[in-house]
Amino acid sequence: MLSRHVKPVDKLIIQADSILRTIFGNPPLSGRPYPAAACSEAELSEQEKRHTARLMRVNHSGEVSAQGLYQGQALTAKLPNVRLKMEQAAIEENDHLVWCAQRLNDLGARKSLLNPVWYIGSFLIGTTAGMLGDKWSLGFVAETEHQVVRHLNKHLASLAENDERSRAILEQMRIDETKHATTALHHGGSELPVAVKKLMRLMSKIMTGTTYWV
Repeated sequence: MLSRHVKPVDKLIIQADSILRTIFGNPPLSGRPYPAAACSEAELSEQEKRHTARLMRVNHSGEVSAQGLYQGQALTAKLPNVRLKMEQAAIEENDHLVWCAQRLNDLGARKSLLNPVWYIGSFLIGTTAGMLGDKWSLGFVAETEHQVVRHLNKHLASLAENDERSRAILEQMRIDETKHATTALHHGGSELPVAVKKLMRLMSKIMTGTTYWV
């Protein structure tokens, strides 16, 4: 966790370390168990396996973006308790990042080649949101998480019925994302304008549609 007494240069070093850990692996985790550990591997057709891998790649990239968003907001959040909430949420999102990466490995699939792009873009958005004020920053978090939950619902509906491992991961992610949205609103997040929500949905559609293939 960042302290209020950390010097600017130290913050930059810590941020650089977070970027490298997010994109290339080994981020700090909460210590929670892998949700799919107790589930058996399903017999999937090649088409089902390929589709599931692409969905998990989308979710992994979404978590890379979430890290950029939360880390950018934590850097510019004005209230200490808001900064702390952003940092706590980022740790839980790290769990998702690792879980998705592990599932991709299980399926013999790769991560998105565009992850550095998604991280940098999200970090800039998060930093800007934080500069606008904590209520808007938190409102942005809440809306982002609501949109993520809708994506997860669609992914869960399109998984093979017997794919218990992927389902366990996505269901736990959905629980966490819902909690993050509720927490953001509880701590003063404001409802975003309709135009901003529509722009966010458009950007999300571009990202998920591209990452499914690349």
